[in-house]
Amino acid sequence: MQVTVEQVQAALQQVVDANTGKDLVSTKSARNIRVEGGVVSLEVELGYPAKSQLEPMRKRVEEALSALPGVSAVKAEVVSRISPHGAPGGAKPVPGVKNIIAVASGKGGVGKSTTAVNLALALAAEGANVGILDADIYGPSQPMMLGLSGKPDVVDNKVVPKARHGVRLNSIGFFIEADNPVVWRAPIATGYLEQLLRETAWGDLDYLIVDMPPGTGDIQLTLAQKVPVTGAIIVTTPQDIALIDARKGLKMFEKVGVPILGIVENMSTHICSNCGHEEHIFGAGGGARMAKDYGVEVLGNLPLDIHVREQTDSGNPTVVSDPQGRVAEIYRAIARRAAVKVADLQKNMSSKFPNIVIQKNT
Repeated sequence: MQVTVEQVQAALQQVVDANTGKDLVSTKSARNIRVEGGVVSLEVELGYPAKSQLEPMRKRVEEALSALPGVSAVKAEVVSRISPHGAPGGAKPVPGVKNIIAVASGKGGVGKSTTAVNLALALAAEGANVGILDADIYGPSQPMMLGLSGKPDVVDNKVVPKARHGVRLNSIGFFIEADNPVVWRAPIATGYLEQLLRETAWGDLDYLIVDMPPGTGDIQLTLAQKVPVTGAIIVTTPQDIALIDARKGLKMFEKVGVPILGIVENMSTHICSNCGHEEHIFGAGGGARMAKDYGVEVLGNLPLDIHVREQTDSGNPTVVSDPQGRVAEIYRAIARRAAVKVADLQKNMSSKFPNIVIQKNT
């Protein structure tokens, strides 16, 4: 008895992607299903960077289909393809950049920049092409976090971003002295940042991570409106005083129509390096309560860990310095979940169509 395509699809409905929580048929991930004799071949397309997930998924598909009566062999190819997704409003797209993710916080000191750099590194580790725009103009920290210094090259009037650990970076920090404060009013600052965004030769990027300035003032609002942001991640601590400002940051993005991908709760717990005692020194459950109030998702909870600070200060953030560690795994899980949320957004097909120019006959 030869297996049918319908039987194959029924079996694939039982294979649920742990990262999306959905089966391979309802998400249309299983494609080009063919049955020839007892051989079943198909392609499984994942819409998020999934280098570490490809082989486990292939094995699960093969196991599910090999159990069907009449199947002698399964040829499953699992691939990851990142599509551009719609940015709200009329902000001009950035050539070559598929998706822009803003990492923001209502206030400073909650670990926003550390989260941004580890998120970028985690996405790159899963096979994505990733860049970082350090938009924290008054306190740029990404060059130090990635161990980069010196002015970037300029080719054809475009800044060539510096790169390390597989991530490209441009920052105001490359153009000013480390101890020289930036004393600019908001219109000048936002104009410079937009120039930094659009006059950088990013190349082809699946994701551009924007490390936003803390707060919800004119600079942040203008950036949210002028940059074609695909989605935003809000970083907070469980502390009530941090949550007050984080809520303002979330509402700012909502007002300009930017989807909230989720909340990252940083410094959720502290684990003593001597005795292992775990303590919620900044409170507990604050991020979860905020997520429930606004109907968004908690992407992950990160501990307060001295090694994260040491690794980031050294220019080798956690995801690259301790890739097998517990904290690095949390960062990778946050990155995968954020990428899945982006993949769930409406695709932006504008790059697929040429510009049409109508000319009058003379």
